[in-house]
Amino acid sequence: MLSTQIPWLTTIILLPLVAALAIPLIPDNQGKTVRWYALGVGIADLVLMVYAVWQNYDLQISTFQLAESYPWIPQLGMNWSVAVDGLSLPLVLLTGFVTTLSILAAWNVTKKPRLFFALMLMMYSAQIGVFVAQDMLLFFLMWELELVPVYLLISIWGGQNRRYAATKFILYTAAGSIFILVAAFAMAMYGDVVTFDMATLGIKQYPRAFELLVYAALLIAFGVKLPIFPLHTWLPDAHSEASAPVSMILAGVLLKMAGYGLIRMNIEMLPNAHVSFAPVLAILGVVNIVYGALTAFAQTNLKRRLAYSSIAHMGFVLIGIASFTELGIGGAVLQMVSHGLIAASLFFLSGVTYERTHTLIMEKMGGMAQAMPKVFALFTAGAMASLALPGMSGFVGELTIFLGITTSDAYNPAFKVVVTLLAAVGVILTPIYLLSMLRQVFYGNENSGIVIEEYLGDAKPREVFIAACLLLPIIGIGMYPKLATQTYDVKTVAVAAQVRQVLPTVIAQKQRSPLYSTALVAPQLAVPESQVLIASE
Repeated sequence: MLSTQIPWLTTIILLPLVAALAIPLIPDNQGKTVRWYALGVGIADLVLMVYAVWQNYDLQISTFQLAESYPWIPQLGMNWSVAVDGLSLPLVLLTGFVTTLSILAAWNVTKKPRLFFALMLMMYSAQIGVFVAQDMLLFFLMWELELVPVYLLISIWGGQNRRYAATKFILYTAAGSIFILVAAFAMAMYGDVVTFDMATLGIKQYPRAFELLVYAALLIAFGVKLPIFPLHTWLPDAHSEASAPVSMILAGVLLKMAGYGLIRMNIEMLPNAHVSFAPVLAILGVVNIVYGALTAFAQTNLKRRLAYSSIAHMGFVLIGIASFTELGIGGAVLQMVSHGLIAASLFFLSGVTYERTHTLIMEKMGGMAQAMPKVFALFTAGAMASLALPGMSGFVGELTIFLGITTSDAYNPAFKVVVTLLAAVGVILTPIYLLSMLRQVFYGNENSGIVIEEYLGDAKPREVFIAACLLLPIIGIGMYPKLATQTYDVKTVAVAAQVRQVLPTVIAQKQRSPLYSTALVAPQLAVPESQVLIASE
């Protein structure tokens, strides 16, 4: 790791948390001062992380940078160990950007504003902590710290069924988190050295059965959060009941924590097991894409339709992770960044629409383009990005993943064709349900059952600013993908090389899975069968 004397990452993590703890001391009953305070903290933290990266981060180095490590709980072997690399850097910047805009989106919150903004800042800290933690116990702690604010933000400021949605969220995600803790202790206790340091855990030699069990445990934990079918059912409920600022963070950042975990732990730390599970991830990705798209058709609730769209888009991340190629893994990272921006914009605009109409049922809307032309234009732009219109980031992310899986020499041609065709079905279905959504909400005659409140009217300058801030990088990345790819290219090349190095050996030891290419294992077939059997034992 390349270390730095200035504790940049520690400061970036702790600043929002300390600021949240200071909120009760602010003399403000109506929330006007608190919201400016929270926004100032969010902007300051975002500026700090941009400055730290600009001054100290080298994009041409794949190893960890800005590294810090301090003994924390020596009795457990736990260290405050944080660092950033090409995998975590774009997601850290995404977190700061989306969370700061979500604080601005919550400008009209008047119910318990102190508690609301304190929880938003606490969640800010936890999210950054997840992406930079290099100790598995610290990773688990940050993962758990993020759950409590989300639960409270949904259960207190959510919709009519908010308690049900919040309880379902906490039960699903907390149950999944247990598997991270179990995996952490199993890996730490294995062998002569007891440690939770991720770098050390990644170089330990584990028995095949042990590694497969740990991989499966982490896959369940991250599968709940991503979410992977059939562990997904908490997400539509949470989105439909959460307020718009909370939905922005749920879709924009929280789902990406799981994709990050799959690459950081399941691929980097357990590459041998990943070879066995990669075809499963590809299949689950296809299921997510097709199931999410088809189920979105049946949704009459605007936010539930967008939630199932998120499930479908996360399926592409799984396919990219399973591809064994730099293009595929890089595409998975780009898809996470792209979807984070797109989903945040769509959920924010759905909240803007709800404030005017007091409903999320699309059948009760209609003809709103005339009454809200700015919202209509922004919503249409966000939907075009989500359906992967060329020139926008969604197109680049999905295209890169398709190229990654189709050019992979790890799988046999038949499997690649099936995965590609089924994923393409999702690409075809996406514009249908998104354009149908736009038609129901904005086109046709205005529904007589909906009265848009005149004093609210069209989008205000603050709302246009938030949506524009999200749409500009979407278009920028779509037109010039290097804006995003240069932050992680070197790292994804290293990750792909690491997992491909063990690919032929593991396939040979499994006596050639029918889903993998015969060309990859051909050199291994020359090894006497007795040696292969000994190696597998």
